Amino acid sequence: MSRDRLLLEWAKDPADVATRAFAGALSVSAGVLPRPLGLVDGAFQAMLERYFPEAGNAPEWTAASSGCAPLRAEEYDDLVALLLEHRSRDGDETTWLASAVAAACLGNDHLWQDLGLASRDELSALLRDHFGPLFAKNTGNMKWKKFFYKQLCDRAQVKACAAPSCAVCGDYRVCFGPEDGAAKIPAVPVGQLT
Repeated sequence: MSRDRLLLEWAKDPADVATRAFAGALSVSAGVLPRPLGLVDGAFQAMLERYFPEAGNAPEWTAASSGCAPLRAEEYDDLVALLLEHRSRDGDETTWLASAVAAACLGNDHLWQDLGLASRDELSALLRDHFGPLFAKNTGNMKWKKFFYKQLCDRAQVKACAAPSCAVCGDYRVCFGPEDGAAKIPAVPVGQLT
């Protein structure tokens, strides 16, 4: 297969939300994490076989990248731990999705966009299904990345907010405003996944 072939072309079901989330997370985290999605080779290979069976066992999938700065690596690990502590179900898919969501949090757009999903609603449904207790904590419908990082700050007892409550904060619209924008279709050439 050509190195220029896009990851979704190898997907078993390119319309599946989890499949698109894996592809999007791989796209935004390529070269950032020491391993694709931060998964060990065996787990990553099992995910590929389940969702992208046409991808094969190319060595460039599992080769180590330069890795992220230690602070970003710790951030990724904290996000994975937060998600896994709030999982609705056990199983490989939920574990892999925790890694994918955490990896996509390292991207620059709204989380649903970094995951290559069509809307925030798709992301919310994925989080509700796989990380229900965490989903339920977002009672104010805060943007997901901001919500995850606020959870981490609260857990570490770090006062990250300038106002005593979100309702009176001058940045309310930044955290709770609409998340408009066209979703990015993840284009992941094989050579960029290392």
